[in-house]
Amino acid sequence: MIKRNVLISGGSGFIGKRLTSLLIQKGYSVSILSRNEKQNTAEISYYKWDVSTQFIEEDAVLKADYVIHLAGENIAEKRWTKKRKYEIITSREQSTQLIYSVLKKNNKVLEAFVSASAIGIYGAVNGAEICTEETPPANDFLGYTCQKWEGSLDFIEYLHIRTVKIRTGLVLGKDDGFLKKLLPVFKRRLGAALGSGNQYMPWIHVDDLCNMYCHAIANSSMVGPYNAAINDNTNNTIFSKTLAKVLGYSLWLPNVPAFLIKLAMGEMAKIVLTGRRVSSDKIESTGFQFKYKKLDEALKDCLAK
Repeated sequence: MIKRNVLISGGSGFIGKRLTSLLIQKGYSVSILSRNEKQNTAEISYYKWDVSTQFIEEDAVLKADYVIHLAGENIAEKRWTKKRKYEIITSREQSTQLIYSVLKKNNKVLEAFVSASAIGIYGAVNGAEICTEETPPANDFLGYTCQKWEGSLDFIEYLHIRTVKIRTGLVLGKDDGFLKKLLPVFKRRLGAALGSGNQYMPWIHVDDLCNMYCHAIANSSMVGPYNAAINDNTNNTIFSKTLAKVLGYSLWLPNVPAFLIKLAMGEMAKIVLTGRRVSSDKIESTGFQFKYKKLDEALKDCLAK
């Protein structure tokens, strides 16, 4: 039997690597778009692309049954200068446009195009309101970025391809993701809550996120945006206390003042000083089940040797 092929952009990143392994376990063949020359393996085919020059090996798209689109500049990697903001937005728009151009040129119809997005679409604000997929996008930089990101997918929909948008929260995983930056400090027992500590932190275990992508390509009824985060009351204080407890101690340092974080990070400090609650009802209504719904269990798994 011929295996269904999944093409992944951003496949060499933290989420992409885990997703690739999971798809192979589930019996799919996997292709990965990469900027660098890589040797094919028995299970993975690599194809070159360069978004900046709009170059892509078209066979990658033409052999695909599904596309999972993860590519885009890391929003938390560098300070948000005017240039960096431009790179963050255009990397998302132009990468989608590049894949779209191949689909349109060749009249290629995929079974599904599943793209990353983010809960940042609801804005860098604090509040107890629970955001659903129907909550209006915010007008700040995060909201605008996600709107442009999701808006670029309209072109895919125009080709009558089922399109799914996975609005991702803070991703927890072993040796990477959100925890990678926190663990060096917390392992030295120097962890502390940030700012007021009241900002919500919608999180998701990387295994649940990857299973959600697999669920999205397999479930033909899924279309449009879905929140990918646990709907609980975890705020920064609760998260910090839970992480410290899993590591075997209690927080003892005072909260890190917001002004110090703003000095260090500039406008990007909004990522850690703000946060909204989100609903997971829509994705769960499709039959998707989270494996990790309790923060302490998720963190214990991430920290297991």
